[in-house]
Amino acid sequence: MTQPAPGERFASFEAFYPFYIHEHSNRICRRIHVVGSALVLVALGAAIVTRNAWWLLAMPVIGYGFAWVGHFFFEKNRPATFKYPLWSLMGDWRMFFETVSGRRRF
Repeated sequence: MTQPAPGERFASFEAFYPFYIHEHSNRICRRIHVVGSALVLVALGAAIVTRNAWWLLAMPVIGYGFAWVGHFFFEKNRPATFKYPLWSLMGDWRMFFETVSGRRRF
């Protein structure tokens, strides 16, 4: 799966998602993403339980930190977040829920 030609963009999230999955071909990268997403949910829970907003600030640091480690050290590619921030975030959560539901291998 390749990106659209320079200057073009994906027409929809459904067109983008196969590219997103291809950019996460490395199993370790995918695992790191899933762990990071789970920790983001833990941070959200901690923010709610403790009523401490610092946990909310930690959420993007945790999520992007884990994801970027996966891309830079294991996948060896540039995260899609830089070019497709919203669809990349949507892809992260779709991949997470597909994984935890057993529809995608961990």
